[in-house]
Amino acid sequence: MKLSDFYERLVDEDVTVGFRAYDGSTAGPQTGDALIELRSPLAIRYLLTAPGELGLARAYVTGALDVRGDLHSVLVELLAHRRVQVRPRDALQVVRGLGRKALRPPPIPPEEAPPRWRRKRRAHSRARDAAAISHHYDVSTRFFELIIGPTMTYSCGVFDTERTTLDEAQVEKVDLICRKLDLRPGQRLLDVGAGWGALIRHAAENYGVSALGVTLSERQVAWAREALEAEGLRGRAEIRHLDYRDVQETGFDAISSVGTMEHIGASELGNHFSLLAGKLRPGGRMLNHTITRPSSASDVRIGGFNDRYIFPDGELMGPGTVASAMHDHGLELRHSESLREHYAMTLREWGRNLERNWAAAVAEVGERRARAWRLYMAVSRLAFETNRVQIHQFLGVRTEEGGRSGIPLRPWWDQLREVRSGGLDELTRAM
Repeated sequence: MKLSDFYERLVDEDVTVGFRAYDGSTAGPQTGDALIELRSPLAIRYLLTAPGELGLARAYVTGALDVRGDLHSVLVELLAHRRVQVRPRDALQVVRGLGRKALRPPPIPPEEAPPRWRRKRRAHSRARDAAAISHHYDVSTRFFELIIGPTMTYSCGVFDTERTTLDEAQVEKVDLICRKLDLRPGQRLLDVGAGWGALIRHAAENYGVSALGVTLSERQVAWAREALEAEGLRGRAEIRHLDYRDVQETGFDAISSVGTMEHIGASELGNHFSLLAGKLRPGGRMLNHTITRPSSASDVRIGGFNDRYIFPDGELMGPGTVASAMHDHGLELRHSESLREHYAMTLREWGRNLERNWAAAVAEVGERRARAWRLYMAVSRLAFETNRVQIHQFLGVRTEEGGRSGIPLRPWWDQLREVRSGGLDELTRAM
């Protein structure tokens, strides 16, 4: 059995993505912009010894399998023209043709995290969470600068139109969070999982709050502290290398959490929201911006590729699960909003940045890690586009005694956006 025969069983005859293998066999168009190449028998060994996405990821990360053309476009085309799943007898035919050596596990790329069962300590303990965050964020700050751009703002932006730039979308995202929290001069904000400090810097500069951010990434803290110093925000905003569970202060007027809950774990969700609700003053608000599953019945664990290469121990819950957890643990849920299409657009722009800066990115983290991120962004973009993954903002309030919420009768953040355009002085007068 030629390897091209295997490919032709997976996709229909109308697919525009060609195929070429090291055994000399080909299938589909060979002169177009899209081509899958099996460059080495290692690719087959990865696929056979780790069936599914992890084997494919290992083959791609190592370069044993390569894709010519735009990776996202190739994935879209393959998904549209897929014919069948791999059958056991097809894999058996490949093994017979290649011999038993095809079942000998090849070396696992060193960029890969160990499987969950081999990771030290209990899942979502402080030490294990710190290790997981370090795996993702402490690789190279320059690498993130090349991908997410000068705002150093992570998670999805908020795009007004198709012409909105990535930087504009990210500024609107942090400003939307500030507006939903109804931040006012003199208030205190806690930002959980503060990243490189974009939100606390924006809130301190534009809303006059006293902001505290915490993160488990040492490199993020170092970068953010330099940014706070350069922008003259010391004394108005602070970032600490600290687990949010160890924050001692209470009585915050507002709490923001952007892209943090994915690292918390389903088993810890209730404790997470109870603790944060306890950090708020009565009438204080929390904005939770988090990736979600389309269904609460889905497995919360992320797939093997993301778990090993991108977000170790990551877990995604359905929006109903998140809403219930907030609502049942001290926070009255007042508003939720899906930003699914916005994350697909954000990943599109991150992917373009990576391609534009490919040589510099490889110089920072090595080709295998850069390839892992290229794959991650292409696959994730497709997942958001096809509604396999979602992202929501949830706004909750810790009600005062007697049930008063202090929430206006109708959403206020669009009106505040118009006021904000006049600057902090006008915002203060409007309040």
